[in-house]
Amino acid sequence: MKLTKLLLATTAGTMLATSLSAEPVQHEIVFVDHLEAGMVEQDVFVERATGGSDVFRTTGERADMDANVYTSAVAIPHDPANTEAVGPFPRGQALDMTLGEWLSAEGAGSYTCEAGRGHLELAFTGLIPDGVYTLWHFFMAIEPTDPFIGTFDLPVGNNDGTQSVFIADSNGNAIFDEVFADCLQLSGETLYSGLAVNYHSDGNTYGSLPGDFGENAHIQIFALLPPASES
Repeated sequence: MKLTKLLLATTAGTMLATSLSAEPVQHEIVFVDHLEAGMVEQDVFVERATGGSDVFRTTGERADMDANVYTSAVAIPHDPANTEAVGPFPRGQALDMTLGEWLSAEGAGSYTCEAGRGHLELAFTGLIPDGVYTLWHFFMAIEPTDPFIGTFDLPVGNNDGTQSVFIADSNGNAIFDEVFADCLQLSGETLYSGLAVNYHSDGNTYGSLPGDFGENAHIQIFALLPPASES
């Protein structure tokens, strides 16, 4: 599924002008992984030669669901639409799971904006058992740039990131249910807006920062927010 289709099919959030309305605005949210979105898997990596020192990103054409996944030894900038930005990268730690297990994550729920306050009620399955996660509100340019300038990431809720943290149970299930002071900004004419589920392989969270992508921070699934005109 391409980004434009995701933008129309996956809905959440509202702009400030709408958030001040007396009537609540509610949207359903469905999360997908990068491969489902027609992108390159970003923040976990696989070997192409067993026991080598390098690892690579996975594309849809090369997806081996039985392959073991790894972190990178250094932070790797996001470049999800670039099918050439696959590595090699220096291999980090084994994550003790296969690519198929990593891609089994799913999430859905609802977002409500009422009287200027936002409320997210989300349920997740297939996460890393007992894994530490944070939820991020990200922005990305609609028109591709060369080189890709990355995403701008804000923790959902408090600026210090405390409301964004959640932990999966021993079966990989989790509930995220938070009310926060401001409604989420929607996608606009130049920027996609979305929500991203960030797994922390080192068990640590980093407050107002997501961590080092590929090394200790790994976006597992995400959802795009609709244009403001759809609220």
